[in-house]
Amino acid sequence: MNIMTSKKPDLSKKKFRKGEHIVYPAHGVGRITSIDKETIAGTELELYVIEFDKEKMTLRVPVAKVDQLQMRSLASPDIMKTALTTLRGRARVKRTMWSRRAQEYEAKINSGDPISIAEVVRDLHRAEDQPEQSYSERQIYESALGRLAREVAAVEKIDERSAIEKLEKTLKAA
Repeated sequence: MNIMTSKKPDLSKKKFRKGEHIVYPAHGVGRITSIDKETIAGTELELYVIEFDKEKMTLRVPVAKVDQLQMRSLASPDIMKTALTTLRGRARVKRTMWSRRAQEYEAKINSGDPISIAEVVRDLHRAEDQPEQSYSERQIYESALGRLAREVAAVEKIDERSAIEKLEKTLKAA
């Protein structure tokens, strides 16, 4: 077998289909509405057209850039089960400055990994008997909760409100 003749990956193969839900790490769950061909700067590109209903946003992503952008299919039921188990765990809040922790939480949310997002939700969740959150803590918590809920909703084919209720119930059971 000659190493020099190894095949390059076939970039013409599409990973995703029209109508499929995907996760774009920086924006969360979106749905591919079409796969278009457009000429941009003299180069013909094949683009996924992705709609994010919650953000009222449409994104055009070149098919060839999908791996580089870490766009992925929805999490498997096993991964979602692990994320829900993570919510039941004990909060692990580092004793560092809030600004540093906030950056770490934002990075976890933007990673698109449901388990990392579940860690943020778990760490920032406040029970009724705990002190109030600061405004910025609340914003990050709600961002993470919403992102996780949208993926749970898409995986389990339920609405987002039901997914949030399921996550909150899981948090209270911890």
